[in-house]
Amino acid sequence: MAKSIKLRAKAKGGVVTVKALMNHPMETGLRKDKKTGKMIPAHHIQEVTAKLGDKTVLDAVWGGAISKNPYLSFKCNGTKGDSLTLSWVDNQGGSDSATGTVK
Repeated sequence: MAKSIKLRAKAKGGVVTVKALMNHPMETGLRKDKKTGKMIPAHHIQEVTAKLGDKTVLDAVWGGAISKNPYLSFKCNGTKGDSLTLSWVDNQGGSDSATGTVK
């Protein structure tokens, strides 16, 4: 998949606030196509991982109940200049990642 993650991270007082917007259809597998009447196959993000430097600061397992184009925000310990990498893997084998620097 093309770059589907917009990532921002800002440090203040030793705490990094991370904000990420992921472009993904997030289909549950429970909807029907209005034209054909057939079920739309499930297509959703299953795993989200965030690393600050080489330390994992977030490891999440998601299911089909997460909305389309999910927004994720979390806080962790860190400092200005640290490298942050956010990645996801979906149930159809797709994946993406983005790397940024804490400002």
